[in-house]
Amino acid sequence: MTRSRTRAVLTSLSLWVLIALVGGVAAGAAAQAYGIPGGTGTIAVVDALGQLWLNALRMTIIPLVFSLLVTGIASIADAAASGRLALKAVLVFAALLIFATVYAVAASLGLYALWPIDPVGAQALIAGAPPEAAREVAGNVTGGGFEAFLTGLAPSNPIKAAADDAILAIVVFAIAFGFATTKLPERLRQPVAVFFEAVAQTMIVIVQWVLAVAPLGVFALAMGVGLRAGLGAAGVLGHYIALVVLSLIGLILLTYVIAVVFGRISLSRFASAVAPAQVVAFSTQSSLACLPVMVERATTRLGVSAPTAGLVLPLAVAVFRITSTVANLAVAIYCAKLFGVDLSPQVLLAGSVAALAISVGTVGLPGQVSFFASIGPICLAMGIPLQVLPLLLAVEVVPDIFRTVGNVTADLAAARIVEGRDATADPDAASGI
Repeated sequence: MTRSRTRAVLTSLSLWVLIALVGGVAAGAAAQAYGIPGGTGTIAVVDALGQLWLNALRMTIIPLVFSLLVTGIASIADAAASGRLALKAVLVFAALLIFATVYAVAASLGLYALWPIDPVGAQALIAGAPPEAAREVAGNVTGGGFEAFLTGLAPSNPIKAAADDAILAIVVFAIAFGFATTKLPERLRQPVAVFFEAVAQTMIVIVQWVLAVAPLGVFALAMGVGLRAGLGAAGVLGHYIALVVLSLIGLILLTYVIAVVFGRISLSRFASAVAPAQVVAFSTQSSLACLPVMVERATTRLGVSAPTAGLVLPLAVAVFRITSTVANLAVAIYCAKLFGVDLSPQVLLAGSVAALAISVGTVGLPGQVSFFASIGPICLAMGIPLQVLPLLLAVEVVPDIFRTVGNVTADLAAARIVEGRDATADPDAASGI
């Protein structure tokens, strides 16, 4: 299936999932008000179907994250080794990702302080989740202090860590494993890379199978919400969308500042240069689809040389997604606030480390696939239940627009920073127009 056809299918799927979410909540609310054939037996079956679908997604998390990290680290190491310009680009990407991660924690906590979750709506949404959701806060880092956090980073038994959903230890082991493979001779490194690429692609196929029935799974979960909470949880979903989008808008605005300060370019020039690429990003939700216009705007309007644009921008689309840590941490922290998980410094640090690492591995995955593959491990690392994630996946279509706009803006800012030389000259003169 071509990439464009895949995106069209996923866009159609997003619409059906959203319809299933609304229909499930409405059907559950109607059943709550007027009764449901079969009574508690029917409710148990609905819960079981929703939990089955959620478990089908969860079973792919460990192998998918591990294999994506190994292959992602290998690709970045290969890119950095290809020349000084590529190495500089990778360092710029790394610096921007670290900045974005720090911003994500500060922005999310600040937004929740200014605009907290409605406790009545939160309780309604939690009540609608499968019954075990409220008890499943078995975090890997929620207790024991900073010393326990440090000792838990290196798993004494990676297999046991995987079985226990100790995702942060698995992430650290995968990072070490990935860098270790880059030191192997070519004849040994290539089979390892191919094996884990095959594992990742196999897991993605399974995820796509599960997502193919997402409307049914989301309908079952949403119906459970409607049965237990009526329509009281609908406002929480709107509040969630608003806070995630606000965090992404804040990052986009800060990207302008970074481009001006470190890219040595005027604000008006950068804003006018990136606007056409942002329009394409808004309409397609695909960074790859924006690549041609990004290259054109970088070379003709941002003062970026053709060799720099030709290397940095495709590399950015391949390995750099600045909005990943911001949006994913915003979702995880929202879920933590929803379930009342204590956001201690070690919990936030665990989530940040996981978000940084996973942002590398999940670049290039379709939005519906990367949503659970990215946020599920972060929630596990922070000890946050996963039961509401399918409902949030159903409304991801709105934040995904701002994710893509933010990524495209950051890609062009990174190209401008990597170019380095001053960009105060007239853009028409610089491009020979």
